[in-house]
Amino acid sequence: MATKIDKEACREAYNLVRDDNTEISWASFKYDGSMIVPGGQGKDYEEFMSQCTDDVRLFGFIRITTGDAMSKRAKFTLITWIGENVSGLQRAKISTDKTLVKDVVQNFAKEFVISDRRELEEDYIKNELKKAGGANYDAQAE
Repeated sequence: MATKIDKEACREAYNLVRDDNTEISWASFKYDGSMIVPGGQGKDYEEFMSQCTDDVRLFGFIRITTGDAMSKRAKFTLITWIGENVSGLQRAKISTDKTLVKDVVQNFAKEFVISDRRELEEDYIKNELKKAGGANYDAQAE
């Protein structure tokens, strides 16, 4: 059965993360049968990480504030989480299903495909976004 996405509900969650006037910093999109639906949203990255268990596959749209002494800016990332216990067929399908998510989640600085919890750590994601972000005035202080 072909996977579908609840575009309107997912777009609403995506827009909350992008909105500078909300404290929402992440939204997840999970599978409900063959439908991708919003899986949650929140302010604390740890809450997002808690959804990433060994038996699930999901997508996360995350706002991370990066910057240095000169400027702070919001960077966005799309994370595809594939738990260790996810079947081979579901692993294979996630790459085609991601195109549905990208119809909604269109603006992000970097994309990650992660199945190792260490790569899910906020500091790791932040450092990778910093590398992708251009000027880094903090490097002068190091």
